[in-house]
Amino acid sequence: MAGPTDLTGENILKPVKVGICGLGTVGGGTFNVLTKNAKEIARRAGREIIIEQVTLRRPNPAVDTTGVKTTADVFEVVNNPDIDIIVELIGGYTIAKDVVMSAIENGKHVVTANKALIAVYGEEIFAAAEAKGVSVTYEAAVAGGIPIIKAIREGLAANRINWLAGIINGTGNFILTEMRDKGRDFADVLAEAQALGYAEADPTFDVEGIDAAHKLTILSSIAYGIPLQFQHCYTEGISKVAPEDVEYAEELGYRIKHLGISRRTDRGIDLRVHPTMIPEHRPIAKVDGVLNAVTVNGDAVGDTLYVGAGAGAGPTASAVVADIIDLARTMDAPASASVNHLAFDTIDDVRVLPIEQVETAYYLRIQVQDRTGVLASIATILSQREINIEALIQKEGPEDDALAQIIILTHRVEEQKMDEAIAAIETLDSTHGKVTRIRVEHLD
Repeated sequence: MAGPTDLTGENILKPVKVGICGLGTVGGGTFNVLTKNAKEIARRAGREIIIEQVTLRRPNPAVDTTGVKTTADVFEVVNNPDIDIIVELIGGYTIAKDVVMSAIENGKHVVTANKALIAVYGEEIFAAAEAKGVSVTYEAAVAGGIPIIKAIREGLAANRINWLAGIINGTGNFILTEMRDKGRDFADVLAEAQALGYAEADPTFDVEGIDAAHKLTILSSIAYGIPLQFQHCYTEGISKVAPEDVEYAEELGYRIKHLGISRRTDRGIDLRVHPTMIPEHRPIAKVDGVLNAVTVNGDAVGDTLYVGAGAGAGPTASAVVADIIDLARTMDAPASASVNHLAFDTIDDVRVLPIEQVETAYYLRIQVQDRTGVLASIATILSQREINIEALIQKEGPEDDALAQIIILTHRVEEQKMDEAIAAIETLDSTHGKVTRIRVEHLD
């Protein structure tokens, strides 16, 4: 519904004033979108949205702040009585948390793109916001320009969400795509990703799955109405994925993606990030490069897929500004009119399954001495633990090499049984080195 207008048809609702804390890549993008699309944004919000003040520690050449108040002191913005909405784009846990909590204490609404802050301290932040009658929105915290949080909280609100799976880190997806398409190894592609600006100088958060675990924690909470439990999310990176694993996956009709997977089970919530083999015909398997993608399965709607840019100034700013518009539309309404921070009015304290209790299928690559009886010994170990084999390939080494590769695909089994089987296989005198294990999901 449109807001009240004067006799000329102009909107007469009080303008909303925004303070942007952090004018880096995303902050600069947010500033530019708010200024460039000001008229269109006002039409959507029903009122004008004005950038009142920004925190600027160093100049951003992509942003012209002429006519806007700037300061190096972030708390000058937070304490500015003229500002209605604080946009936190600093990142990290420390100063960012102080900014958000101070803004809430001052009765200001908050928009943030900080997935780490929400995943670790979200419960505390949301409780403070509810006590003050203000909102904290965080669409940009997951998958950049893909409106996945709104999709789950609002668009799929009629559904009981069964499971979700996502490529939610573009750096990892770029690396695995290059490894598949060009046969390159991990270290080589990582160096290129850093040169292109896709990966940080310290890429740990991206390639070891920590960034994706933050995002998966948030998605799982709004999907199932459970507490934010980042500390219980199993996390495994892609640094040990070898070119031959990528090649063998293709040969078997699969592709390797660094997935965040969450599933509702009778025993608890499955919450994990790791390299995953998925059938090549699945739509999400075809999402390559730096793109993000999330598949969500609801009991009424079935499978839905959301694909787009997961990072960058423009895509992330798109999500930040969408949150600002939502707040501008509803800030004069009672707090009860807004969507709950975690999508549910009541939260179920459901346990997250330890990885040992998760059930999935497996890809195993075992380097062995090329001699009679080796395969039978491995098959016996698997059979003793009720692990059924779906497919098996034996790759002979060069003629002058006494080693061979055995590649096995299994049916679904509890991880603890697979742990036991791998430990037993590695003790065989015919086994050379460690067994490579990649989990397999069919997403059905």
